[in-house]
Amino acid sequence: MIRDRGRIKWTSMMLPEHVKLLRDWAQEDTYEERRDLDEQQLEEMNMAIGEAMETGSAVNIIYYENRRHQLLIGTIHYYNELQQKLHVVDRFDEAHYVRLADIVDVRTAGE
Repeated sequence: MIRDRGRIKWTSMMLPEHVKLLRDWAQEDTYEERRDLDEQQLEEMNMAIGEAMETGSAVNIIYYENRRHQLLIGTIHYYNELQQKLHVVDRFDEAHYVRLADIVDVRTAGE
C-alpha cells in the first residue's frame, strides 16, 4: 500500500518563499467574482430598501467585500446620502456601514 503524504512530503525541500506562494495561490482560488446587476435588479433592490426603511422590517443584504460575498441580516437604520452608505443594525445591535456600490442583493428577511 502506498502512503503518499501529498504536499507534506515536499515542503521540507522547498524554500519558505515557495511555500508562502503556494498558500497564497490556494487562497486566490477561493476568490469570488463581483456580480453585475441590470436595471431591473437595481429597481427591485431600491424598492426593497425603501419598504424596509418605512416598515422597519429585517432585510438580508448580500454585499461584496474583500473579494467575497458577505451576508448581513438586520434592519436598515438610515441612508447616508453624502457617503452613499446604508447604516444597518444587525440582530446583535452592531452597526454596519455598507456602500451602495457593493450591494449585490437585498431581500426582506421573510423571503
